[in-house]
Amino acid sequence: MGNAAVPAAPAPVAPADAAHTGMGAIPYSGGVTFRVWEMFGDSVSVIGDFNGWTPGATPLARDGGSDYWSVDVPGATVGQAYKFYIPYAADPNRNPYRVDPYACSIQQSAGGMNALVASQDTLYIRGSYTTPDWNRAVIYELHIPTFSTQPDGSAGTFASALGKLPDLADMGINAIEIMPLGEFEGITSTGYNPGYIFAVEDTWGGPDGFRDFVNQAHALGIAVIVDVVYSHLAGTDLWQFDGWSASSACPYDGQATDGGIYFFDDYRAHTDFSHARFDLGRPEVCQYVFDNAMRWLNQRFADGLRFDSVVNIRAVQVNGSIVTGVPEGKTILQRINQAVQDSQGWKIAIAEDLQGDGEITAPLDGGGFGFNAQWNNNFCGSLRNATIEPLDAQRNIAGLASAIAAISNGNGFKSVIYSENHDQDDPGHWQGGRLPNLIGNGQPDSWFAKKQSTLAAAVVFTAPGLPMIFEGQEFLEHRPFPNYGANLQPIDWGLRSQFSGIRNLYRDLIRLRRNWFNNSSGLHGANTYVLPVFADNMLVYHRWDQGGEGDDVVVVCNFANQSYAGYRIGLPRGGLWRVRFNSDSSAYDAYFGNWNCFDTLADGPPLNGMPYSGSIGIAAYTCVILSQD
Repeated sequence: MGNAAVPAAPAPVAPADAAHTGMGAIPYSGGVTFRVWEMFGDSVSVIGDFNGWTPGATPLARDGGSDYWSVDVPGATVGQAYKFYIPYAADPNRNPYRVDPYACSIQQSAGGMNALVASQDTLYIRGSYTTPDWNRAVIYELHIPTFSTQPDGSAGTFASALGKLPDLADMGINAIEIMPLGEFEGITSTGYNPGYIFAVEDTWGGPDGFRDFVNQAHALGIAVIVDVVYSHLAGTDLWQFDGWSASSACPYDGQATDGGIYFFDDYRAHTDFSHARFDLGRPEVCQYVFDNAMRWLNQRFADGLRFDSVVNIRAVQVNGSIVTGVPEGKTILQRINQAVQDSQGWKIAIAEDLQGDGEITAPLDGGGFGFNAQWNNNFCGSLRNATIEPLDAQRNIAGLASAIAAISNGNGFKSVIYSENHDQDDPGHWQGGRLPNLIGNGQPDSWFAKKQSTLAAAVVFTAPGLPMIFEGQEFLEHRPFPNYGANLQPIDWGLRSQFSGIRNLYRDLIRLRRNWFNNSSGLHGANTYVLPVFADNMLVYHRWDQGGEGDDVVVVCNFANQSYAGYRIGLPRGGLWRVRFNSDSSAYDAYFGNWNCFDTLADGPPLNGMPYSGSIGIAAYTCVILSQD
């Protein structure tokens, strides 16, 4: 609707600003309030199912002397389609039909996009769910369309994804991070090209489907973290929203920076992938971004947010290098984080900044950004280097040890750590692709691929930081995940049965991480000591919270194609140390060697900076986890 022949306009009704607060379409008893921000259009009216889509029939009035416009429309109801009609005399050829920037529900059709008056998010009932302590969280990143398919094999939805959540809960997953949900143009996307950040993609189930998804995830004890994109926007009706735009050229590439009132119109518009960067120097745009973050947390009851490409909010990058800061970006990020900490301190804010900048997680009161954690690509790169290299002599175990040591103690839970994610599994990314496929050189089910990819997973689940895996990783999904491709393949849930043992290996690691059996509480402690043992491609580290029986954990990872009947390591306490996990167990794969990884007595002299030592058995490319009763 909105591109058809324009009917004759009736006599205009005198506008009056609305009595009800809020932005976009706000249902009230007996009608709907509509409110929008615009500065340069000739007039504003709302058209839709409630007035025959007649321009001028329902004009909006300015709210006081502001550039916000509003009207109450008695008789309008939830579910009706609408748009704003904003003519601009300076450009009579411009399409005056504009989708509401605050629209929560959008319906795509052959004629374009229409906003729908959405149900109120406040109708959702939260229940008694509480978020996990984040040092005990295990995160699973997923993409709604590819995480599961519908019965007919078409792309997944919130409803189809719900059927897979019990399997995640059984593994011990207690947090999921969902890739962006904002409405986008077309039918295939990884979510990083949002057109409308308030709307929940209609083909996945829209806002009502998301509310049900959150409710049922919470019933299974799973927190929901939503990926939000504030670094750029795709080309939609927000571009030159009310017709106006400045005319200037980006100094870095010469492209026009003419997005209109929602976007910067100078050098700050530049990113390496778009010039549609929000103009965070305008209070109305800052409010728009702030309101969006609060909508996910306050009305849709997400348990946290993961902020995509923070570096492209706080700075200008040219060819991947920062050339100048954008202080307005830092200000809005601090404002959001301050609001969350003041009112919902149990929720988490995660930054994808990828610069290794400690200011990102530094406290707000010290001038930092105030994020709880950030993605740690240095850890990931070090771990991949230790596993992908074809020759043992090429594995930089000392570099991995340094990456682990850097995120321990005071930094223990300021990093999200992973061996796979949606970026790393993109073949266009450096070292990109699924880990089993890269290790196996195209044979993801080879012995080497299974052994070394599960060894990498063991490091993720036992190192300090917040562990995260990517959809399908737990059953050796090997096909890449192209972020910008149109042929996104769903993960193959048939592999879950084929490699059920590998899936159970992940389950056992996750349960140890979460101390399900009261014998590994050190794995959710902040303290780590990496033993100076690298010469044999051996990585050994001690994890603890308070220390003592059932707390101290020693992790031994053998990154070499060499098995040991007896390998002596330092241990923090005397007495018997029991094997809690052996990744070479034949219970996980019939071709694993089931090497004798025996319980050991710490009765030897000090070694590796530890007061005791003991001898262990460990197979090639294997992780062994020890603790005391």
